[in-house]
Amino acid sequence: MAAQFVDDTARGVGWRDDEHRLGIALLAPAIVYIVALVGFPFALGVYYSVSDATVGSTTLHFVGLHNFALIMDDPTFWTSMRNAVVFTVVSQALVVVLGKVLAMALAKDFRGRWLVRLLIMLPWVAPISLGAIGWLWIYDPIYSIITWTLHALHLIDPAATPVWLGQPDLAMASVILVDVWRLLPLAAVIILAGMTAIPQDIHDAAEVDGAGFLRRLFQIQIPLVAPVMLIALLFGMVFTFTDMIVIYVLTRGGPYDTTQVLASYAYFTGVQGGDLATGSAIALFLFPVLAAVAVFFLVAARRADVG
Repeated sequence: MAAQFVDDTARGVGWRDDEHRLGIALLAPAIVYIVALVGFPFALGVYYSVSDATVGSTTLHFVGLHNFALIMDDPTFWTSMRNAVVFTVVSQALVVVLGKVLAMALAKDFRGRWLVRLLIMLPWVAPISLGAIGWLWIYDPIYSIITWTLHALHLIDPAATPVWLGQPDLAMASVILVDVWRLLPLAAVIILAGMTAIPQDIHDAAEVDGAGFLRRLFQIQIPLVAPVMLIALLFGMVFTFTDMIVIYVLTRGGPYDTTQVLASYAYFTGVQGGDLATGSAIALFLFPVLAAVAVFFLVAARRADVG
């Protein structure tokens, strides 16, 4: 190595001119970041999940798969799993459809388009905790602007006052709406980037052939943008499935665990409940589910790209 360094120095070749060493140097900060902020907590969570760790305990004992067997018999865990799947699938289906519609609208040339794009990105760039608090006021059972609007439009009985976050049939729909509001800008921007990458010659040829709007949409735009849409869907599913801030701020998992998801249940069990071992075991169920989803969507995006 020393001889190679001397030889490179003699030839005037530094590490910045060596693609291999330059690549390692550029990747090193990202690797350190991932190991420190992702790898270490994940390893610690695995260690806690096979122990009897609690918040007030200073010693740990190995218990094997006892914590996993415990949560498998917990009905709240299965309720949280089902709610997480419903919360993720429904919200992301809406995000992809509305994101495509929004991207098509933003692709048009109109006055003030840059300002509209800026305003649309605000829900994504703003802290989600502040946005969730704003929605908490919007869903207020007494002063809700949604309830007032529905009363003004005579869409509901003036004597009726929906408790948006307190009724089981409305709570899940309410948190799904907030998640769609949050992730829609990201999906729209990703899909818009994919649409702008489509060569204009393809659109011109379709117009010459007399293709209508629906034919261009389903035979040109969607097939060509499908890989990008799948990546946007993957990001949205990962963000939604692991998110607990919306649930924590709005409903705390209620009413009656109808909005409890795996991420929030792991937090309430491990941090607020003090049972770090069981909370870690619950949180680890997120990993295999998300790994399977990531592999599926990456393979699907690759096949769509090849096609």
